[in-house]
Amino acid sequence: MTFSHPDSFPRIRTVGLDGLLISFADTMAEPPNRAALAFLSAIDSLDWEGVIETSASLASAYIRFDPLRLTHTEINERVEQVLRQQDWYHAPLPAGRRLWHVPTVYGGELAPQLDEAAAAAGLSAPEAIRRLSETRVRVLTIGFAPGQPYLGPLGPEFNIPRLKELTPMVPEGALVLAISQFVLFSGPTPTGWRHVGQTAFRCFRPEAEQSFALRPGDEMQFLPVSAAELEDIRAKDGDGSGGATCEELPG
Repeated sequence: MTFSHPDSFPRIRTVGLDGLLISFADTMAEPPNRAALAFLSAIDSLDWEGVIETSASLASAYIRFDPLRLTHTEINERVEQVLRQQDWYHAPLPAGRRLWHVPTVYGGELAPQLDEAAAAAGLSAPEAIRRLSETRVRVLTIGFAPGQPYLGPLGPEFNIPRLKELTPMVPEGALVLAISQFVLFSGPTPTGWRHVGQTAFRCFRPEAEQSFALRPGDEMQFLPVSAAELEDIRAKDGDGSGGATCEELPG
């Protein structure tokens, strides 16, 4: 996927009385997401006094600060200085990322909209499963619900629109698809995205020391298993991983 950012980016905007939004594009693509993650990691490493909170979205980084300890002028100057340090669109991703391999049932009764999504992508169901399961996707951001990842980008053939009507409810662990992205649901929810896969992976684990299983920048691959295999995984799953394996990615 090619990407060319306009001269107006990166763009710094004020959010309320105590926030800055640093946007690297106005649409989701790999380079601006890379830029947002790498830039935010650099900001966090500086540990500026007065910065209260940071987070990243699909193509932006957010900084919340205490204006009584760090003025708008001061933080704008610091942010601009960091932005000038390198080409963030080609910056290395932050260290400490992980690769998750997640057992996934594609299609059938557990994920009934796989055939529809494949047809919208101009593919047969087996070919759609092959491409989806072979693709490593990045946790682009966490949002909408606790611990819930937006994942991508998928190939351009999967840039399919959302449904015109909501599916009333899909279960926790549902893998849904639209606009060249996955979302892996952290709880039961209505959705306008097509339900193409089902996992036993729990993104939100309130009983655990780290309640969010995933971090922005992590990568995931959803490997095909049968419904019977997933049921066996559920029966033996004691930690919410849903049979997933995890390995550290090189920094």
